[in-house]
Amino acid sequence: MKKLFLIPSMILCVITAYAGNPDSVFVKGYATGKNDNKNGLHIAYSFDGNNWTSIGNEFSFLRSDYGRWGSSKKMFDPVLIKLNDKWACYFFTEAEHKVVGVTYSEDLVLWKPQDYFSYEEVKAKYTAVFKAFVMGTHSYKVPWSFAQSLIDHTELQTYKNAQSDVTAKSFAEKNPGLKPVNVSLSVNMNAKKQISNNLIGVFFEDLNYAADGGLYAELVQNRDFEYSPKDRKEWNSSSQWKSSKGLVKIDSIAPVNKNNPHYATIENGEVLVNNGFDGIAVAAGEKYTISLFARSANKSSLSVVLTDSNGNKLSNEIMLAVNTNNWKQYAAVFTANSSFKYARLSVTAKKYATAVDLVSLFPAKTFKNRKNGLRNDLAQAIADIKPRFMRFPGGCLAHGNGLDNIYRWKNSIGKLEERKPDFNLWGYHQTMGLGYYEYFQFCEDIGAEPLPVLAAGVPCQNSSHNQHTGIAGQQGGIPLNEMDSYIQDILDLVEWANGDKTTTWGKVRAAAGHPQPFNLKYIGIGNEDLISEVFKERFAMIYKAIKTKYPAITVIGTVGPFYEGSDYSFGWDFASSLGVPMVDEHYYVPPGWMIDNQDFYDKYDRQKPKVYLGEYAAHVKGRPNNMETALTEALYLCNVERNGDVVSMTSYAPLLAKEGRTQWNPDMIYFNNSEIKPTTGYEVQKMFGNNSGDEYIESTVSIDNNNTDVQQRIARSVVRDTKTGELFIKLVNLLPVAATIDFKNIVFSDYTTARTILQGNPDDKNVKAVTTQNDVQSNQLVLPAYSFTVLQMKHP
Repeated sequence: MKKLFLIPSMILCVITAYAGNPDSVFVKGYATGKNDNKNGLHIAYSFDGNNWTSIGNEFSFLRSDYGRWGSSKKMFDPVLIKLNDKWACYFFTEAEHKVVGVTYSEDLVLWKPQDYFSYEEVKAKYTAVFKAFVMGTHSYKVPWSFAQSLIDHTELQTYKNAQSDVTAKSFAEKNPGLKPVNVSLSVNMNAKKQISNNLIGVFFEDLNYAADGGLYAELVQNRDFEYSPKDRKEWNSSSQWKSSKGLVKIDSIAPVNKNNPHYATIENGEVLVNNGFDGIAVAAGEKYTISLFARSANKSSLSVVLTDSNGNKLSNEIMLAVNTNNWKQYAAVFTANSSFKYARLSVTAKKYATAVDLVSLFPAKTFKNRKNGLRNDLAQAIADIKPRFMRFPGGCLAHGNGLDNIYRWKNSIGKLEERKPDFNLWGYHQTMGLGYYEYFQFCEDIGAEPLPVLAAGVPCQNSSHNQHTGIAGQQGGIPLNEMDSYIQDILDLVEWANGDKTTTWGKVRAAAGHPQPFNLKYIGIGNEDLISEVFKERFAMIYKAIKTKYPAITVIGTVGPFYEGSDYSFGWDFASSLGVPMVDEHYYVPPGWMIDNQDFYDKYDRQKPKVYLGEYAAHVKGRPNNMETALTEALYLCNVERNGDVVSMTSYAPLLAKEGRTQWNPDMIYFNNSEIKPTTGYEVQKMFGNNSGDEYIESTVSIDNNNTDVQQRIARSVVRDTKTGELFIKLVNLLPVAATIDFKNIVFSDYTTARTILQGNPDDKNVKAVTTQNDVQSNQLVLPAYSFTVLQMKHP
């Protein structure tokens, strides 16, 4: 209601202010050096061509997409050029004026995906454009109504930004005398609709050391001696290892496998030490499995033991007899004799020089006791959400930094020594020990649908280098003459996951220990991609190939990283035209945006593709995960659940972050080597995941406060699990005062009711949900200030 009243009056003020203006004005584009030249295109208007007024106080109508985040995304000397039916904007992407960006728009608000050319290419091929471009700033005469539309756009965005900027603190300060509210809630059990039963899932991306050093239970860092400057500029094959004789000797003659070409040679008496990922945490009495490949020209032996930093033994010492000049794998089991957070693995050569590779240490107790398994506490925390699906391995990781870094699923399966490691675009190393087999197996273990995401034939448009064009920052694509092979890899994945064990790739899966199919239903193609012609051509090829051979597979497309803008708009148009069944939306927004956009999916066309809200989170200043962000997400999810007929899946992002190695905040679960720290956001996801239904029940509320801002901070959702008959009522109170709910047509004595409540102050970070049984007796229920309540109701 608030938007309906405020926006028209605001626009009326603008129109009145400019009443009597001439029919036309001049407009021009320009940029400033502010924010390190990242503020993009500004537009000004003038009645006489001499005196100029900035529209929207230097509002950014267009920003450069060129280059890597952080260091790039700059715009220099933009020039607007009026064409017959559209506008063009040409700009330099760097101060040296080597690369020119260009994009087009019909209204100067919605711009098409950007292309980039060398300065010399523009000069040679686009003579008329080049002449206009090098002339510099110039203006065009347009109807005043056109300029007015730009002013209206900036005013609307200013209003929306102001709404998004409202925080729990600013709302409480604005309403100091707010009294507790009373809410009448009527649930109409006969008004219902079917919703997705896969609404709550998880998204795993190898970010923040989430895989190696995190969920993957391997305790040795750089076990394969394959670290390189591609991972981090200061790394090499011996990084994370120390030798008692100084330099670690690295060789590559006749390696264990061509995909792992480097290994270490330990001289007689030399000790190699590995500190793991910021130490190796061991617990007294627990067992740990050591394994490694070794060879020696003579009869040698290796001593392996866990020690502290002073060399004191923390486990029994194991002797491994190495008596072959061919690579052989050795394995043994340690028992820790004391607990220590920063243990080290020591490997000593006895008698003769010995070559070693793939030096690995795992806790014996992995999740479900899987070999090459997952860290038990982290995996269990994810399982406890009861996610209906898991998306993996990214994110940006999937399409990589350049064509040679696109994640190739075939590199991540098979024996560990056969897997091909790669650099992680987030700035570290991927052993591929946690690969597609382990991802699928984990999904099966926790009852989640696997949702692999593969690149759409293009790398990240923010890649530092583009092999296709030679211009960094421009989206490239796998050459078209190589696309058949790339598409076949994707089709092979479906056969690997779903094929009978007699098929070519089903046989590979069966040989790994899983003769039965994994029953793959979903595949994501692309991630936040620029909706360019390069992308569209390749996506269409992939989509049509999957649809033809595997029509039962649901392909999930992509519509960019935001809830609006060119990729979102053009992505939706493209997906709809192809008939893609589902698209992946992403947005990270302030709490105020989620409060002010609770009707976001009410307006979606039910005939168009379904929605997977694949990445979302509420962000406040400083990026904590606290009660304010958690409750806002709960409030928003109540409204997503109401739209579960169009939103099929959701997953908070990111999932995991290692303390001291965190590259992105906030995250759902933080951890170190010995403990996990679930957040308030985790509690919300768990409350939704454990209380999901496949049927939405309509309800109406009446609140005894007419303030729309107050009403927006009370949310509810009622769903039923048709298989069990359980009813789940979710209630969010994002107010600084209590709210009393009066249930008009539900008799609690007819049910056994468990109540789970999450409550605390907006800034609180360490709050856990508490569940009580059968403590709801009357039809009135008090929701404490800043709380999320779930009622789990069963008929006796």
